[in-house]
Amino acid sequence: MSTQKSVRQQADTVEENPIRLDKEKAEQVIDALNTDLANLYVIYHQLKKHHWNVEGAEFRDLHLFLEEAYEHAEERADIIAERAQAIGGVPVSGPSNLEERATVEFEGEDVYDVRTSLSNDLEIYAETIERMREHVQLAGDLGDYGSEEVLRETLVIIEDDAHHFHHYLEDDTLVTEEAVHE
Repeated sequence: MSTQKSVRQQADTVEENPIRLDKEKAEQVIDALNTDLANLYVIYHQLKKHHWNVEGAEFRDLHLFLEEAYEHAEERADIIAERAQAIGGVPVSGPSNLEERATVEFEGEDVYDVRTSLSNDLEIYAETIERMREHVQLAGDLGDYGSEEVLRETLVIIEDDAHHFHHYLEDDTLVTEEAVHE
């Protein structure tokens, strides 16, 4: 444990930033970034859970896909956190703070069948994508083109992952009902 007793910057505060983004504008963008950061960590934990628990004929493909998707969520969360810090904010952190800040909910600890799990994932992605689109617009409207770009890049990646979830949920499969029950 650290012996340092002084706080360098309190959570939910905004300091002047070296890129000269107006403090009031930065506050609005940091609030949006922290929401997206929290949502991505909810996604990360849910996907990690599904990665651990996936079973069935498509186990290997889904196991690998879920790993790739949760890595995307974690990588993008890190980039968003660094952007929030760069414009004078404190990235939201810690399980209870992330849960409180997120606008999406973790499905809980119960283990569901694969189709339900993936449907839950697609729903949490859709909600996150909608919110992030609003935040892209906000950052652009406030003249924070760097944050706008970070969010746009993130949006492309998570939309692509959502598209893959949608494909996994399609009815067409090579696995027959008979093969599943044998």
